[in-house]
This record gives sequence, structure tokens and C-alpha cells, in this order.
Amino acid sequence: MNDSRIQSTSTAIGLTYGSYIIGNIVLIIAALILGAIGLNLTAQPSLHVLLSTVLLQGVTYGGIAIIYLKVRNLDFEFVPFSIPSKRDLVITVIGTVVILGLLFVMSSAISYLGLESAQNKVVEIGQQSPATFLLLILLSFLLVGPGEELLFRGLVQGVLRESFTPARAIVLASALFASLHLFSLTGNGKFVYIGITFVLALVLGATYEYTENIIVPSLIHGTYNAIQFAIAYLATTGNV
Repeated sequence: MNDSRIQSTSTAIGLTYGSYIIGNIVLIIAALILGAIGLNLTAQPSLHVLLSTVLLQGVTYGGIAIIYLKVRNLDFEFVPFSIPSKRDLVITVIGTVVILGLLFVMSSAISYLGLESAQNKVVEIGQQSPATFLLLILLSFLLVGPGEELLFRGLVQGVLRESFTPARAIVLASALFASLHLFSLTGNGKFVYIGITFVLALVLGATYEYTENIIVPSLIHGTYNAIQFAIAYLATTGNV
């Protein structure tokens, strides 16, 4: 691996885990401040999810993106975005269908093989307070999809693409994206969950590379998450 690839890979890893660490430090500080004024986030799961999403995907990911672009004297053309064209919307629909189809196929295969997949901790919070799922549906479109795509497809994949082929950049960025989910999982089958996430991330990376518009994977990501949370809400409330 030549020097440029080592530098790109190191930067991508730093952006991935550095953003997560900084985001959690910001969240801890906010929780301590709120606790000092008598507001216990543990007793209010919906507020905890709202605060963590705003501070991580919103403030931290967005802030780091701006800082990174400023430090490297890059403009926002490094992360191209525009109002989706008809072609972009078609790709968005296709990408969403593909991701949901892949999830169904992989889930069926996992069940057939008798394997177990871990669960995201936020699902446990939602099961205790179903209204949290409704909040997450909205946040999926407003912050989670845009924030995570800005970081992982826009910055991480963009940095890797400077030294690697687009295909390799997509694979490496998807691996980093999937690996970060390890910290938010509970139960057995964590690597099964990460494997599924990796495959789905490949679709997000490919649609970004194909359309050159970060809005497209953001919409796909947000829609996918929103559907998952809607299903979880219906299952928890006994409506399915």
C-alpha cells in the first residue's frame, strides 16, 4: 500500500471513530448538564434518543464535515448535493427496494441457518416507550439519514476515493460504517448484524457514486430506517 493509500485509509478511520468518540463526549457533557438541573435522561427514553441523535448525527457529524472541509480548503463540491432529478428519484426508489429486498433475503437465510442476529440498543428503548419509534421515524429523515451519509459516503468514501478505485472506496467505507454499529448492539449475533449492515451499506455507497448526489443515499437510508422503526412500533403496540 503506497503512502497516499495509507494516508487516505488513516484519515477515513480517524473520521469514523473520531466522530463517534467526539459525539459521545458531547452527549455525556450534555447529559451531565441536564442532570445538574434535575433532568434525568435515563427516565425519559424519548428525550435521550432525541438528544443523542441531534448531538451525534446532527451537531457532531455536521460540525466535523464543515471543519474537515475548511481545514483542507475544500468547498462543498467535495460532497456533491443537489435537488434530486427525476433520475435521482428513480434511483432512490430502486435503491430502497433493493435494500429492503436484500434485508428480506439475508434475514430468511439467517433464519434458515439457525443463526441469531443482535439488536440495536435503540430498539430496547423503543420497546419500553413505543412513542420513541414514532420520533425515530421523523429523525430518520431529518438527521440520521443525512448525518450518517454526510460522514460515511460524503467524507469517508470521498477521502478513500482520492486514492482507491470507486469500487474499493465503497467497500472500505461500508466496512467502516458497519464496524461502528458494534458499539450500539446488544445480544448475540453481533457480527451477523454487522455483516447485514455491510451489505446494505454497499448499496448506499453505489447509489452515491452513481448519482454523485449525497441526497440520494440520504433518502434511501432515511426511508429504510423509517420503515424499520414503523414495523417495530406496530409490533410493540400489538398492531401486527
